[in-house]
Amino acid sequence: MIVIVLGILGAVLGGLSARKRRGNRKDIAQYAAGYAIAFMIVGMVITVFVDRIFFAG
Repeated sequence: MIVIVLGILGAVLGGLSARKRRGNRKDIAQYAAGYAIAFMIVGMVITVFVDRIFFAG
């Protein structure tokens, strides 16, 4: 769940960042994809830590 939320957040932030820099549609898509991938990697790391801390057997 954390990965999905951070992926969507990253895509939105990436799209807004590209739009702010006056990029065309391809630029916006590339920034959105790049930010989404980066945020999803961070989300996976957070998920592993949360799982290890709270659900360790």
